[in-house]
Amino acid sequence: MLHWVKSHTNGQLDLHWRYFSLEQVNQKHGPDWKLWEQPETYPSRGRLAWKGAEAARRQGPEAFERFHLALLRLRHEENWELTKAETILEAARRAELDLDRFQRDFEQATLDGLARDHEEGVQRYGVFGTPTLVFENGRAAYLKLRPLPPESEYLAVWERLRDIIADRPYIEEIKRPVPPAH
Repeated sequence: MLHWVKSHTNGQLDLHWRYFSLEQVNQKHGPDWKLWEQPETYPSRGRLAWKGAEAARRQGPEAFERFHLALLRLRHEENWELTKAETILEAARRAELDLDRFQRDFEQATLDGLARDHEEGVQRYGVFGTPTLVFENGRAAYLKLRPLPPESEYLAVWERLRDIIADRPYIEEIKRPVPPAH
């Protein structure tokens, strides 16, 4: 939805995607354990995606945006697994990246960006989940949409979210109760 809003607001929405690891948040190893400090052999669910994102970033912000959108679509619309290298390569193909450069940069990519972004998100904003929206004024909120609204409502939904999150700090939490299944 955010990609669509950005493309339909004449540059009024400036997205700066940051990394965050639910795998780190949900780990059971203790407070000193860090995913980004684990060896390459550690069976991480997100390592390949983060390395792919880093490789895509090296081709510029537009390349990263295309890769990010392609990866999200592969995962959430087509159910491709992020733990498989072919998923990451397919996202790079669909994003029309320079594949030779992507593969070289992918091999050299580290999780340093994940460590930096994750720690900043937790320490500065209290991020606990994704996606968390952070506005210029520092106000932030975790957002869960299911299902996505119809495309015809994207802009209206975005405007209302921005109004509530960025401009109304006294609204702390909204959560819909879910009735028990019949």
